Formats: sequence, C-alpha cells, structure tokens
Amino acid sequence: MTVLESLKKYSVVVADTGDIEAIARLKPQDATTNPSLLYNAAQKPEYQHLVQDAMEEAEKHGGDEKHQTEAFMDALFVSFGREILKHIPGRVSTEVDASLSFDTEGTIAKARGLINMYEKFGINRERVLIKIASTWEGIRAAERLEREGIHCNLTLLFSFAQAVACAEAKVTLISPFVGRIYDYYKKENGGKDIPIDQDPGVASVTRIYNYFKKYDYKTVVMGASFRKVEQIERLCGCDLLTISPDLLEKMQQTEGELTPQLTPEKAKASKDEKLHLDEKTFRWMHNEDAMATDKLAEGIRRFYADARKLEQYARTLVGEKVTA
Repeated sequence: MTVLESLKKYSVVVADTGDIEAIARLKPQDATTNPSLLYNAAQKPEYQHLVQDAMEEAEKHGGDEKHQTEAFMDALFVSFGREILKHIPGRVSTEVDASLSFDTEGTIAKARGLINMYEKFGINRERVLIKIASTWEGIRAAERLEREGIHCNLTLLFSFAQAVACAEAKVTLISPFVGRIYDYYKKENGGKDIPIDQDPGVASVTRIYNYFKKYDYKTVVMGASFRKVEQIERLCGCDLLTISPDLLEKMQQTEGELTPQLTPEKAKASKDEKLHLDEKTFRWMHNEDAMATDKLAEGIRRFYADARKLEQYARTLVGEKVTA
C-alpha cells in the first residue's frame, strides 16, 4: 500500500491545482483552485479550449472592456471548475476575488453570480464551494450564503479566533494554512527547520479539529498549504487535506501505512473551553496573534496580486477581441 492510498482511508484528499491532467492522474475526491493556479494553467496549450469557452461566455455579456474582462475571469473560473468536476466525484472550490475580502455585500453578490453560472451549465451548487478569505466581513458573507444553500470554503485561516467564528457562522468548510504558519515561525527561528512534533502549523490544525469535534460543530476542517509530507502524515484523520500535486506524487510513490493522528475520540479529551465571539472579541483575539494578523494581511495581498496578474492576462485577450 502507498502512503497516499493509506491516507485516503482516513482523510478526504483534495488536489490543490488547476492542472486537470494531474487531477485525472492522482484521483482526489475534491479540488481547489485560485487565480495563480488558473493563470498558470491557462497558459498551457492543452487548456486553450477552456480559455476560448470563457472568452465566448464573456462576449455574451457585452459592455466595455472592463466589464468583459471581469466576465471573462468569472467564466474562466467556472470553465476550469466544470472541467475539473468531470474528473472528481466531489466538489471544486472557486475563489472570490481578494479585493472583496472586506466587502460583505460584494462577496455575496460575486458568490451568487458564480453559482448562477455553474447552475446555468447544469452543475448542482452542492458540488461547488465558494472560497472566501476568513476576515470578519468574509465570515459574515459566508454565514448568509450558507442560509441560501451556497456552501463556502473559508481560506487564509491562521488564528483560532477565525476558526471559532467560522464554526459559529455554520460555514461548510475551513482551510487552515499549515505551511504558511510553519514559514512564519521558521523565519522567526532564524531559518532553522522546526521538528515535526513542534510544528506550529500542525498544532494549529490539531487544536481546531479537536475543538470542532468536541463541541459537535458541523463545519469540517481541511488542512492546507503543506511544505512536507510529514506535516500531512501528522494530520492523518483530519476531515480533508488539500495537497499540491508534487506532494501527492511523493506519497503515491512511497510505500507505507499511516495511523490516524486526529480522531473524534481524542478530540473529546481536549481542553479548550467553548467560546462565543462577537465582532469585538473576534477582532481582539485575532489581533493578539501576531502571526495570524501578519499572514492574513500578507495572504490577501498575495491573492490580490495573483488575481491582478490573471486580470491583466484577461484584459489582453479581451482587448484583442474588442478592437478586432
């Protein structure tokens, strides 16, 4: 048995990529995408038909170059998402632009628009997760969207406060970032590697998982942003784990059998008291975590920059069509 096969017995494996060939080869349950992954995939010749589909969809919207560019980006996300869903039995995560991270109403409008596009092509909303940054505004948007049957993946999650607020908002899924937490503390440690049994990213996800299971929250935990296979192995048993193709390949090529490290039984013995977070308490708790405030702000900036790169690519294509 390979390590990947063993992991799939205890956790749902999700591919973190826009590379549809890799998804078809590695056979994950679900898949996640973001602007950077889509930008890279859209450059490849084998995916030009998806780019063309998105362009044709954008042209139907009419309007000026700005509106067609926005329509093209939305259509590209949905076009790749639809193609990915042909190769997986589960769900695909489609991201809301990071520029809306502090805009509750804008996030809701964008999410509804993306879901409407999927449904127009016959994709049931149950197979789509709308990916939203775990700001207070993003969590409030997700809370309202969930009531409409639009399921959400709350990303860029670094603090315990973010996780608790998401659970109280009854969001479908959260993505705590293991690797970026590890990166922060490794840098603080002068660049020295951190032993796996002291890994703060692994500890963060373990604490969140235990809290959710102890208090019977329905929100599921998807560990994300891994730097090494050992981090994944230490979170075996987590509800879901989203993993890059290179790490999935390593695990597929390695023989071994894993033991679940996270279980509902162990969670019941965890020590965290149940919390209730209003906005003031959330902001204070999150602000007290220097790593979380730093990485959330950095993550939003990076996602925004990636989206603008994709937007520039889209503007170039749309501009050529508009002036043709």
